[in-house]
Amino acid sequence: MSAAPVLALRGVSKRFGAVQALTDVELEVHAGEVVALVGDNGAGKSTLVKTIAGVHPIDEGTIEWEGERVTIGRPHDARNLGIATVYQDLALCDNIDVVGNLYLGRELRKRGLLDEVEMERRSRELLDTLSIRVPSVRIPVAALSGGQRQVVAIARSLLGEPRLVILDEPTAALGVEQTAQVLDLVERLRERGHAVVLVSHNMADVRAVADRVAVLRLGRNNGVFEVAATSQEEIVSAITGATDNAVTRRAARSHGEIRT
Repeated sequence: MSAAPVLALRGVSKRFGAVQALTDVELEVHAGEVVALVGDNGAGKSTLVKTIAGVHPIDEGTIEWEGERVTIGRPHDARNLGIATVYQDLALCDNIDVVGNLYLGRELRKRGLLDEVEMERRSRELLDTLSIRVPSVRIPVAALSGGQRQVVAIARSLLGEPRLVILDEPTAALGVEQTAQVLDLVERLRERGHAVVLVSHNMADVRAVADRVAVLRLGRNNGVFEVAATSQEEIVSAITGATDNAVTRRAARSHGEIRT
């Protein structure tokens, strides 16, 4: 890991009217690392992802990018920094082929016309680099399996060479083989040096690819765990609030929440 994380959240809080969605949240993600963000429904995972992506600007706290304090007030700010977010709905156009989806909104042109040849060449190159297999880059996305659609959406996010990739429930509703395909891609992102935030409810997926697990509970940190040194039961206990362990005690003490 590098000395400075690619992304660091320091005491981030977010309120929607009378609802306090996030309170003093801390998170660090380094290059070449997969950090899983887990928590029960309503824990604040989606809100946290959207604050990083610039959809919901933070109310309090700071965001650091490669050691420098930054402001992310809109999605454009996040993209300019090098943050790519793949949401659960994928936002793919079913009636457009793979090439068209990869370059949607960032089409290449030559003499004022779409450069279909170059976009297809680069699409094949990108998919080959990521070991992504699809029947053809010229078939409509509607003809792809769920797993293939997911990896195409992830591949599209990589066209801008982001430093951080956020994956929101990438294996939800996928079968076993399709899930394996997506998890293989997550590992390849790490090998390529990307920082990855993986939002998931599936503990088997988390333990398969994550280096660390950050638990949110009721909008607050409830422990950060090294996967290799932590049992699944400990992580589940932190998610449900059924434990008061040394990790959460230290985290709370560092934020002045407990004195004993």
